Amino acid sequence: MKSPLENRSQDALALLILRIGCAWFIFVWAVNKFLAPAQYQQLAQHFDKLTLDETQVLVIAAVQVVICLCVFVGWARLYTYALLAAMHGYTVYRQWPKYLDPFEINDNGFPINRNVSVSLCALLAMIALWLLRHRDHWSVDAMIRGKSR
Repeated sequence: MKSPLENRSQDALALLILRIGCAWFIFVWAVNKFLAPAQYQQLAQHFDKLTLDETQVLVIAAVQVVICLCVFVGWARLYTYALLAAMHGYTVYRQWPKYLDPFEINDNGFPINRNVSVSLCALLAMIALWLLRHRDHWSVDAMIRGKSR
């Protein structure tokens, strides 16, 4: 049987891995908004019927990057983990009909909805991270409170 300290360290390591993975998943998409803002302008028009100028896309990207950096280090966990899940949850919501047919094949025999399955898994991981935030002992929040041991 493991000691409470061993369990605490195992929890902290697992949540560190989960936190970095979840933040990285959104961070890549956020940075891509800086690299190809026109693509995100088109997506906003297509999915949300919104016309965004390039500056708006860049501001959204900057906010997302800041949230991701906060999640990377585990700062303001109650809010930043929730914001990360909410950002991605909106993406999942916009594509909801695709989840109803995860095995759809196009005319070329290619499965076209499997990427949305990955997105759903990422969202569920983000929700789990938020639910377990109190066990994320290797975070800035825990260090500030003196509970990172």
